Amino acid sequence: MEDQYVETVLGRIRLRVGGDGPAMVCWPSLLMDGTLWDAQAEYFVDRFRVVLVDPPGHGGSSPLTRGFSFTECAQVVVQILDALGIDRAHLVGNSWGGMIGGTFAALHPDRVDRAVLMNATASPAGLRHKVEYPLLVATARLLGGMRGPLVGPVRDAFLGPTSKGERPAVVAYVNELASRADVASVRHAVTSVVPRRPDQRELFGSIAAPVLVVAGREDATFPVAETKAMADAIPGARFAVLEKTAHLAALENPVEVNALLEDFLVRPARRPE
Repeated sequence: MEDQYVETVLGRIRLRVGGDGPAMVCWPSLLMDGTLWDAQAEYFVDRFRVVLVDPPGHGGSSPLTRGFSFTECAQVVVQILDALGIDRAHLVGNSWGGMIGGTFAALHPDRVDRAVLMNATASPAGLRHKVEYPLLVATARLLGGMRGPLVGPVRDAFLGPTSKGERPAVVAYVNELASRADVASVRHAVTSVVPRRPDQRELFGSIAAPVLVVAGREDATFPVAETKAMADAIPGARFAVLEKTAHLAALENPVEVNALLEDFLVRPARRPE
């Protein structure tokens, strides 16, 4: 996997790109970077052109200086594809990436093959998301970073009892990335993706590409029923629930996620028409 950088409407985006074959673009959750998908990259890089995205304001991408729309995020995906010379791609997204994967599939049907939307929602924010997330970011700004007592709420939002009790490497990963977050930048993303996110259910009704929606049984951020409502809004979408998995399925449960991706992205191409 090699680093590449692309200029977009939301700043300079860092990518890690490797492999040949059909393109698979992976966009992670808030507070995470492209390393969330390392297990998927390792599994698929010998058959796919894997593109791991550090989303706007995260990881090695340039800091955000303003909020954004989901339409702009979808445009970022288009600009990544154009810069890499990719006509069409599979879009695999988690949480923020899952929401944007749906936006991209709806608005740019000529650029998407299949979409996998994990731990995500198409619904607008409820009262809890409108209050808790802005308060968390405001407190982090006052304290000078997402560290100490603030890492706990992030961990609780992202991980369930199985990961917190049985997957210490996953807990350490979330703690590390949360503590490294550039709060001045990330607050724009959090505000845009959580309290101000749009209701996309009607838009997702126009998606024509094959879609797999994945929920985590232990996901406290977007419970199964909310993610199922997103799947129900997408014509013909497949829906799967992963047990012992919370909000970061690709990281928490890579073996089962890779099996779902294998079945959805690889095997259909091998079946006779």
